Amino acid sequence: MSKLFIAGEVLHGAGTLSELANIKGTKAVIVTGGSSMRKSGTLDKAVAYLTEAGIETKIFDGVEEDPSSATCAKGAELMHNFQPDWIIGLGGCSAIDAAKIMWVFYEYPDADFDAMTKPFTVPVLRNKAKFIAIPSTSGTGTETTGLAVITDREKGVKYPIVSYELTPDIAIVDGEICASMPAHVTSNTGLDALTHCVEAYVSNIDNNIADALSKGGLEIVFDNLKEAVENPNNIVARQNMHDASFMAGLAFNNAWLGIVHSLSHQVGALYGIPHGASNAIFLPNVIRYNAQATNRFPDLARVIGKETAEDLAQAIETLRSEVNNQSAIKEFGISREDWDKNLDYIANNALVDPCTGFNPRVPTLDELKAIYNACYEGLVYAEESVTA
Repeated sequence: MSKLFIAGEVLHGAGTLSELANIKGTKAVIVTGGSSMRKSGTLDKAVAYLTEAGIETKIFDGVEEDPSSATCAKGAELMHNFQPDWIIGLGGCSAIDAAKIMWVFYEYPDADFDAMTKPFTVPVLRNKAKFIAIPSTSGTGTETTGLAVITDREKGVKYPIVSYELTPDIAIVDGEICASMPAHVTSNTGLDALTHCVEAYVSNIDNNIADALSKGGLEIVFDNLKEAVENPNNIVARQNMHDASFMAGLAFNNAWLGIVHSLSHQVGALYGIPHGASNAIFLPNVIRYNAQATNRFPDLARVIGKETAEDLAQAIETLRSEVNNQSAIKEFGISREDWDKNLDYIANNALVDPCTGFNPRVPTLDELKAIYNACYEGLVYAEESVTA
């Protein structure tokens, strides 16, 4: 028997934020990032809808990009004092991911963060509160996944906390919320959703439902991402990308990801490279690497009118360029000296990242280093570049 893991209730379409007015409860904490949700008026709308529902609300704002466990502890303290029965993550993936871990610490003040970095070790939740996710970016699909990525600042490591307990009870997928998203964020997050589609489809977990969602999401991204970047007020394109992000999230929540994410987690934590941007750099070369172990890439290539794994890799490189994303890690200002100094460290961390276990090809440390080096320079990965 297989079980489909999905947000308990999914409300999608332009204007569905208003469904907050129908929530039953007494108190809610909204967790959000910097100022974008306040400036756009979305935060005020959310509070107004909750007030209409008779729910008292407090706000925890200022969640940073790549949120830390320390930030999560601060949010949990506010929750302990307020005792909400709803926790709402509103904004980008950082805000929603942080809210998920705040939720854990709210229900289990003595929870061991280090222990939770091992997959499926989060304790049973919903003893005190339920969770609503309202994304403002179209990329991570965190509104329907049992995943939260939290950074250990001292170690310079991103930890994906994996547990179906973290899957939200309600997801509100409202494309209107994305209208204020800057072009570079639209580009980065859209390429992240694309990566989820590809990695979920070729993972070592067979799942027909995830396969269909991966193909559908991939087609939508190729059809809509450039338009959403160039014409941000096109709400149809915005909603299409929001739906694609959700579909990709649902796909990987049931089939999981691979070494593109393992590689990206490390450069994000150490160098602050935006997650979608690094994914888009690694993805074509990982396709070339994984094509030695799976024959599934041509299925995805045919979705966009192509034929081979290499066609797919090149189509992604073309889309990456069309939406103005970087093609090499060195373009982020990282010197070769600094890169070489940290290469063993990040490659070792990538090797033990939880996502590596779902990759269709089992990598060696030297293979990961070879992929890293090719992507640092913006070169095409070749098997002969691996040194023993």
